[in-house]
Amino acid sequence: MNPYEQEIDLPKGHPIHNYLQETALIHQLIDELEKCDIASNYQVFYNLFNKLNNIERRFERKENQLFPFLEKAGWNGPSQNMWSFHDTIRNIFKFVREKVETHDYRGVNENFHHLANNIRRLMLVEESVLFPNSLQMLKEEDWHLMRKGEDEIGWMLDKKPSDYPDYGYVHPSEDFHQRDLSFTKAESQHYDEGYMTIEQVNLLLKTMPLDITYVDENDKVIFYNRGEERTFPRSAGIIGREVKFCHPPKSVHTVLMILEEFRKGTQNEASFWINYKGRLIYIRYFAVRDSGKNYKGVVEMSQDITEIRHIQGEKRLLEWK
Repeated sequence: MNPYEQEIDLPKGHPIHNYLQETALIHQLIDELEKCDIASNYQVFYNLFNKLNNIERRFERKENQLFPFLEKAGWNGPSQNMWSFHDTIRNIFKFVREKVETHDYRGVNENFHHLANNIRRLMLVEESVLFPNSLQMLKEEDWHLMRKGEDEIGWMLDKKPSDYPDYGYVHPSEDFHQRDLSFTKAESQHYDEGYMTIEQVNLLLKTMPLDITYVDENDKVIFYNRGEERTFPRSAGIIGREVKFCHPPKSVHTVLMILEEFRKGTQNEASFWINYKGRLIYIRYFAVRDSGKNYKGVVEMSQDITEIRHIQGEKRLLEWK
């Protein structure tokens, strides 16, 4: 491991940690290239040279990720000076590559050391000046954003680095990380936890295997979901209608008693199950209350539990066939 990496103890996935991993790889590749006789091991040298040429990914990350964040923090030196050093190395790479691909072994031997020295000099400046100052100047949020942007550019490394921060598996009850939405908050509504667009809410309510009807505190029906297969028929005409006119006369008394007990706060739930057209239907009423325990209506939920009532044991495997 690089000594500097050990000293600052950077977590995996941190942009500077990734640079230092590349630094170790670059030193290794240069050492192998300097020991490799291109005349007798041309293909080996050629493959190693191509791997070293991937240093371009490193340059692009610095120029398009690291340097802009440093500019925002008030340090323009790397953009003005180190970038030109990158271009110098790019030109040397181009010159040496021409020698390699034309099998000019003498030209390679005479010029590769010039390329290696420039790269080593650059890495020394990175580790002694660029990286330490960057860690002092930039905020943790900057490194998070920088790491996200790196995915579009890439690395010299064979394996993609870890995300940063790398949360791994976190139980949902302990996950407080704020993530980006797939839509803007302007086109969505904020609920107790999370955001949904109107379309998503409608799709959710249509997909749920439940008939849901919401009666407000004035005993008026204000909502019902349009599922694909409703247990009890509904039509748009019930919206705004008093709930006592939405049930058969024989059951109105029970419904009104439920509403009254909910309103007084003596009860919060009522459950029934009936046989309807050969199916077992589970019907439940829940009192709706705000944070101050004020009555805001009732939700009626009906569900066909004909198959559910026969469930026994466990089913842990997916069986679609």
